[in-house]
Amino acid sequence: MLTRHLSESGPRWALDGAWLSASFSLRLLASVPGAATAGLLDACKTDIEASGALLAPVDDDTEVWASGVTYLRSREARMQESDTADIYDKVYAGERPELFFKCAGWRACADGAPIRVRTDASWNVPEPELAIVANAAGEIIGYTAGNDVSSRDIEGANPLYLPQAKVYNGSCALGPGIVLCDADAMRALHIELAIERDGEEVFHATTSITQMKRSLEELIECLYLELSMPGGSVLLTGAGIVPADDFTLTPGDTVDIGVGALRLTNPVAS
Repeated sequence: MLTRHLSESGPRWALDGAWLSASFSLRLLASVPGAATAGLLDACKTDIEASGALLAPVDDDTEVWASGVTYLRSREARMQESDTADIYDKVYAGERPELFFKCAGWRACADGAPIRVRTDASWNVPEPELAIVANAAGEIIGYTAGNDVSSRDIEGANPLYLPQAKVYNGSCALGPGIVLCDADAMRALHIELAIERDGEEVFHATTSITQMKRSLEELIECLYLELSMPGGSVLLTGAGIVPADDFTLTPGDTVDIGVGALRLTNPVAS
């Protein structure tokens, strides 16, 4: 697994617990064909044990994008919250997926770091998602766990408010690392969401990537259709778990997300 740490000399990447060369970056990895990924990592590996706090597994300039309404559960939730419900039905069934820019890499929260809810919103939820990693050529080379924190009341008031509902400080968490694999290895990954409040679990649910309407390749193909991604990209693939309408995150909650074998845990900032 690829991880990124805060070393004594600044951010640095590691592979399976050992430092990669200081010159290694996700942008460098994205510049080679998918078939050459293993060779590049082998050339960059060291025998020195990595240390230092985990950072989000992206470079500061990595583009993090997101897709929406890719699960039936998400379509249902969006239709319930919105006065323009038919828009979400059309997105779910439409030829073109919903894609939006989530954050630059430097904004992404690491495993263990606090996420936030907007102070001007009253209905806030975590969205546990498979986040796929693609290189500059649009080849899927791995995945991580993602949390697309969202303000449902803001987007529900008007779909054009989606950037405000989805993009703000502390609204995206990624980690703890990147599992390197192709799309076929992700087909049956399970996703889990647990929320703890005052020491007690107040929500728990699971789903599977098999419930996605669109394929991972389709989402990446649409993202790269008219966009160059020289540094590669991370794409959140949509949420198949949405808490009930009477639930909202509150400061002090802890959000735990599982994607495959990865666990991403973040407290909600006070």
